[in-house]
Amino acid sequence: MSRPDCDGGSILAGKPTGSVVKVNGTNAYFAPAPPSDSAPSEPSGSVGVVLLSDAFGIPLVNTKLIADKLANDLQCDVWVPDLFDGAPLLRVEGMETQLLPDRPGYSTFWDKFRLIAFVILPRIGTILRSRPSVSDFRAKQFIKAIREDRRYRKVGGVGYSYGGAVAARLATTFDYLDTVVICHPAPVSIKEIKGIKIPPSWVCAEAEDDMFFKKKRMQAEAIFANRKDGGDAIPYEFIDYKGTVHGFACRPNLAFEDVRVAFEKSLEQTTAWLRKTLNE
Repeated sequence: MSRPDCDGGSILAGKPTGSVVKVNGTNAYFAPAPPSDSAPSEPSGSVGVVLLSDAFGIPLVNTKLIADKLANDLQCDVWVPDLFDGAPLLRVEGMETQLLPDRPGYSTFWDKFRLIAFVILPRIGTILRSRPSVSDFRAKQFIKAIREDRRYRKVGGVGYSYGGAVAARLATTFDYLDTVVICHPAPVSIKEIKGIKIPPSWVCAEAEDDMFFKKKRMQAEAIFANRKDGGDAIPYEFIDYKGTVHGFACRPNLAFEDVRVAFEKSLEQTTAWLRKTLNE
């Protein structure tokens, strides 16, 4: 399912089977549910899933292939809205520039300087045009549109990196999603984490996640654990994957065996959580 790109993570091999459609003025990749001969245990027909992408957006084929797999495994529609209105924060063509380390322990000051100076700063205008308040609004409008049009009983979400932070913020209300998987998110505040109201499953890198620091990850789990004693407890889980860094669940360097295993296990975690919570 993949080929390693040793200079910048991994680009998954394969041909997407879905299509790009327009919903309420927003482009989206749509992976439809397979023909309905699914087992009764699958959340078929009356539910949908929204995949919120990383900063590469829809142009990165990984996003489409993951959506296809989730649609097949969950036997339901999976949608990937364009959070960036045609201008992703990062270009797929720039993946040859190493953005983040592939393995724990290999990040240097020069790597971080290069990320800021040669990748982020030249794209600052694009980044500002899709700042969180804007991309959140696009996601909300998109989810509202497909819920009304498709009349889904429930809608689950899974977000990766940038999209993970979007998913976390959407999870602070019951208005859009019913359950969520948050994969190594971009920065989210403690206030936002405390405000999460729907069941979250967290896919966490082992170390060196400069977006979701280990300290904040531990604080987040403690927040949900402490809610067990109050009246606002919700189901949750946190799973850490050995040998991984930020980005492994959507752009894994499969040249490393433990990263390949972690990537596959993170997909299993996502599928299991959505299947369970969408069926409740």
